[in-house]
Order: sequence, then C-alpha cells, then structure tokens
Amino acid sequence: MSTAQTTTACIRVAVTSAPADLFDYLPPVPGGPVVPCAGMRVLVPFGRGRRVGMITSVAATSALPPDRLKRIDALLDRTPLLTDGDLRFVLWAARYYQCSPAEALFSAIPARLRRPEPVLDPAAPGWRATAAGATLAMADLQRAPRQRDALGLLRSQPAGLEDGMLRQRLGDCSAALRALASKGLVARCRIAADAGNGPSASAPNAEHPPPKSAQASDQAPNQDTGPELNTEQQQAVDIIAQQSGFGCFLLDGVTGSGKTEVYLRLIEGALAQGRQVLVLVPEIGLTPQLRERFARRIAAPMAVLHSALGERERELAWQQAASGRARLVLGTRSAIFTPMPALGLLIVDEEHDASLKQQDGFRYSARDLAVRRGQLADSPVVLGSATPSLETLFNAREGRYRRLALTRRAGQAADPDIRLVDIRGQYLETGLSHALLTHMDQQIEAGNQVLLFLNRRGFSPVLTCHDCGWVSECNHCDARMTLHRGRDQLLCHHCGLTQPRPLRCPCCESPDLRPLGQGTERVEDTLRKRFAGVPLARIDRDSTRRKGELERLLAAAQRGDYRILLGTQMLAKGHHLPAITLVGIMDIDFGLYGTDFRAAERMAQLLIQVAGRAGRADRPGTVLVQTRHPQHPMLERLLRQGYGSFAEAALAERAAAALPPFSHQALLRADSPKAQAALEFLRQVLVTARPLAPPSVEFWGPAPAQMERRAGRVRAQLLLQAPRRSQLQGLLATLLPRLRALPAPRHVRWSIDVDPKDLY
Repeated sequence: MSTAQTTTACIRVAVTSAPADLFDYLPPVPGGPVVPCAGMRVLVPFGRGRRVGMITSVAATSALPPDRLKRIDALLDRTPLLTDGDLRFVLWAARYYQCSPAEALFSAIPARLRRPEPVLDPAAPGWRATAAGATLAMADLQRAPRQRDALGLLRSQPAGLEDGMLRQRLGDCSAALRALASKGLVARCRIAADAGNGPSASAPNAEHPPPKSAQASDQAPNQDTGPELNTEQQQAVDIIAQQSGFGCFLLDGVTGSGKTEVYLRLIEGALAQGRQVLVLVPEIGLTPQLRERFARRIAAPMAVLHSALGERERELAWQQAASGRARLVLGTRSAIFTPMPALGLLIVDEEHDASLKQQDGFRYSARDLAVRRGQLADSPVVLGSATPSLETLFNAREGRYRRLALTRRAGQAADPDIRLVDIRGQYLETGLSHALLTHMDQQIEAGNQVLLFLNRRGFSPVLTCHDCGWVSECNHCDARMTLHRGRDQLLCHHCGLTQPRPLRCPCCESPDLRPLGQGTERVEDTLRKRFAGVPLARIDRDSTRRKGELERLLAAAQRGDYRILLGTQMLAKGHHLPAITLVGIMDIDFGLYGTDFRAAERMAQLLIQVAGRAGRADRPGTVLVQTRHPQHPMLERLLRQGYGSFAEAALAERAAAALPPFSHQALLRADSPKAQAALEFLRQVLVTARPLAPPSVEFWGPAPAQMERRAGRVRAQLLLQAPRRSQLQGLLATLLPRLRALPAPRHVRWSIDVDPKDLY
C-alpha cells in the first residue's frame, strides 16, 4: 500500500489468499442500496478470477491512477461484520504476528463467511413443548429417561430450543424427540434470534437447568448462589471489581483453590453493570464443565464458541455475541476475536497452557491478545492458573500485572500428598509399579476413585520384528508409527498416515511382531484384567472421537460411575472429580531432559495440574509419581518447595541464558520436498537479514528442525532473538516485506512465528 496521493477515491480491501497487504478498488457501481463501509465483505476481481475481501477503510484518494483501479463486483453484507474497534484490534494483531491483514481478518469471522455466502438467518429450527407436554406429570415418563430429560428441558423454555442447543445439552436426543412428538408432547418450531436461545445463547438459569433438576420438578431450579468465599477469594474479587478501566491480574491459585468461584463473582458483577464478559479456555474438553457451572449461576444469555461446533452453530453463536444479545461468551482461543460491543471483562483460564497459541496459519497467542484487547476495550483482564507461565510470572514481578494469590484449597480439601516412586530396576506390569498397583487396590477397596495419567495414546509406541529388528517407521516422517490395536492399524501421530497392522514382518516375513512400550490402550487392557469387574474409563483423543462422548464420560466420572480413570492430558487440567483420592503419574521423565528450553516448565505444570485432581473434596489425596530420576534437582525442588520455588529457579536459569522472558524470539520455518532446499533458502534469509539487524539481535541457525522430515517434507528453521521486543519487531517489519517480494523459491514454503512456544 503506497502513501502517495492522487484525487481518486478508493476502497481499501484485504483480499483472501493475496500475498500483499491491501489493495485499492473503486466502489461498486453507484446507485446500490448499501454504502460500502469498513468491516463489510466484498467480492472483487483479482487476477483472472474473483475473490472475497474485506473493506478495511474507505479512502479519499489512491496512490494509483484511476485507469489502474478495478471496481468492486459486489457487496456481500448489508452492515459491517466488524466494527472499527474490531478492525483496529485484528489489524494490530496482524502487524504484531507478521501476518497478512486478510489472513487475520478472515480468521476472526466464522468459516462460512470466509466464502461468498450470505449471513445466516438467525431464526433456526428447534423444538418446543406443546400444551399437553407442558401439563404432563413427569412421573408418566419415569420409564423413558431420555424423553423425560428432553421434555423437562423444553418445558423450562416456553419459546423452545434450537436443535444444536438440544444436542449440546443432551447429546443425540433425536429418537427421544420423535417419540415425544408422536405422543403430541413436543412440536417443531423456529427459534428467533431475539428469543436468546439459539445454539449460541441461552438464559442458563431458566432455559438450561441441569437435567436432574428438570427431572425432579416441573419448575426451573432456583439459582445457585454459590459457596461463601474465603478471605483470599474475597480479597481477589474486591480488588479486581474495583478496577476502573484496563488492568491485568494474575490469579495464582493452587489447584482446587476456587478460582472458578472468583470468576463467577466477577462475571456476575460485570453483567450487573451491563457489560459483556469473555472467558477463554485452552481446550474444548474444558467447556462442558464450565458451561454447566456457569449455567447454574449466571442468569444471562450465554454463547459457546469452539471448533467442535458445526459451521451453522458457530456462526449463530458469533452473531449472538456480536449483536450483544449473548452477555457471556465461553470459548477456545479463536473466540478472542469475537465482536462484543459491550465487552467489560476478559478471563483466560489455565493461562499457561500451550493450546492457547495457534500453531499454524495466523500464529497468535490468545492469552497475549486478551491483554491487548483489554487495553483497547479499557477493561480488566484476569489470567488464572495454578501453574502460571514463566512469562506471566515475570510480568507480575516487573509490575505489569498484579498477582493475587489463592494459597489454600477451598472448603475442607487438603493438599495431596505427593510421593516419588523410584522405578529403576523394578518389574513393571505394563508400566505400572508394584507400589502403584498396591495403592490402587487399597483405594478401590475403600470405594474411592483412582486416576492414572499416561500422556501416550494408542497401544504401543512402536511395533518391532523380534527376528530381524524391523521397526514400524513412518514413510513420511522421522518418527515411528504407533500401534492402535482397537483400529488394528499403525498410525503416525505427526502426519496422520495410517497403515493396516502387518501380520508378517515387511523385511523378513517373520510372524513374530511384538509391540514395545505402552500407550493408554495397552494399559487399559492390563487394568481390565488386573481389576476385573471394576468400572474403568479411558479418556483420550481416540476414545472421545464421537461427538458428545467426552462430555458423557466426564459426567459419568463425576457421578462416580467409573472407579478407575485412565487418560492423557485431556484429564490433566480443570476437571473437578471430587471422588479421586489417588493419582498415578506413570511417566514424567520426558520433561527432565528435553531439548526445548521450555520442557522442564511444561513438565512441572503438567505434574502439578495432574496431581491437583486428587483430594479435591473431604477425602485426602495421594499422588504417586513414577520416575527413574528421583534425585533430579528440579523435580526435587518442585515437590519439596512447590511450583513457586521451581518457577523462581527456572526464571533464574532463563535470565542467565538470556532466554524468554528475558529476550524475545521469532522463528522462521521453511520446508521442501528436496533435502537441502529449505536450509539453502534460510541461508539466503540470513544473508539478507544480517545487514538489517542491530548488533544486539542474535541469529541461531539455520539448522534442521528437531524432526527434520515430516509429512514428506524436509524442514529447517532460523531463530531470531533480541533483548528488546521493539528491536525484533523493527527487524521483522523491514525484513519480511523483502522476503515476500523475492521470487518464491521453487518447492519451498516458509512461515514466521513470533513468540514461538515450540522450537521444532
């Protein structure tokens, strides 16, 4: 975009899939019913075709002569999708993360609207209770619990509920609804947006009572007022609630300390002032429990936004938030871009979690953008965690954030007793030590729940030939293929390649193929034999692929239906399972000697988060951590002195090595099917960058990536590091336009990651 001016009026457009920043166009043919405005989508001629774009500004002049400007073909919206404030925020994020304006803007709107599609009519198909259904005695459906749940939910909302919301609340209830319809108890209807109860919004206290309450009574349940706050919780609420305008707070609370209760009080206060609230969580798996808890307490329309929703559901939720009808928005990282005209409070739960960083395309950190959005909206921001990231702790230490500590568990719950189990030289039964199995016997005999954590899904990490030594390696990656016995397949967890499980060795034809190591599938097999008859649930990405399965398993676990829970990181954080008295961590050593400088921090966070699932109610909890390095200094410090002491030591190490947060990084990644092409490209980048960089900027590499070959492409990377953020941003602002202007190297793809969380 040039700055020289002529006398030609123009419309500035960010065009999808375009290499440059912005393009100037003439307005559409005059006389149309809609005036072009910033934030509207348009259809524009581009090259030999047409593309969707978004207007970023309407300028009085253009740097180009009129005969070189093309005219916009069509306006796709009657009103702007994004306000001036939304545009300012998204375009700032694009500049900071060195992303094209179009990629950032179109990441900020629902997927369907990235195509030349009209905005959805918010009126959606749904169901409502008929007069007969509204007066039926619920006892008449005692022998049909699915029908009883569905009718109870619909009776609490006379206007009806949209199909998507019914599925969110009850899972697949289509058969129950058809049965009720055949009895004349429910009927089809259209749910208008103003009813405030589409898939995106709900009046939780009336519209979405918990199923058990709907079963028990024909009336909506009374609003839960919540427990009495302890002194630390009340102090945190008071300090944040008194904040006028922007301020960032770190809510540093041990697991089970009642951070969610603090969130709820702050949300209630913001809503009472007529403001909207945005709550971000790192993973989809955390939304059902929070949604249920919010629904019991918050008497205001709520929108839920995450990638597991269908396009229609997500777009309608987005509309509810953008219109202001949804007062509370709960979502994963992309929800940070949701338009909210009355935004007054932002909360980021589990702020340390790496899932809050987008790892491809527009590589943004939702946590860091929440702080920036709070600044622009002049609203307080709360970052909550039991294991805050070192970056956040550093900002609190420097006075940029205010740290509020919750040092003890809420109610009568006590901190769990964490013990190391030295497994060197011990016999392990599918990775399970004698000490862990003995404790499991005791807790199960006592009627308690046990949680086992193993962050490795599948049956075994590798299949090998006992005769010739062949191992199941991926043809496209520098990685082994994991055996998934449930699917009877070998699967690469990096590129997704699947192969049937071989019956004979591909090299020597031997039938003696043996799995090595254990994943959650294999441990499950052992546990079912060892604890025959004891209800067990495995919770990982494979067991929860079917929609609604994760919610079902977690709800059953909370009810105590399962005595043994086995899972991966999906079980590690945020879930309140009060009957768990024993947590077994089967393998934590992966983080003690990792090549990434963040490995130890992530190990510590994961250990504390998993351990925090134990002893959350009135029963004491025990955590057994299996390790082959019981004398490791960081592990000993973590368990003896706590996460805070560990973090101080880790920060001291980072300072000595001048690593983030004491410096700032950007990672240039390149890949190509050819062996040396990516490295050669990055060498050229280095030659271009060095003369542009101030002396304080360091260049590490270029070098092969840790996993050099992935999905058939050879990968390399170049790390840029500077002591000040402004130095790094200044270099990138000068360097990247030059790189983008170069003829694209054949077969080479490259990208930039500002503030990378993974160096791979």
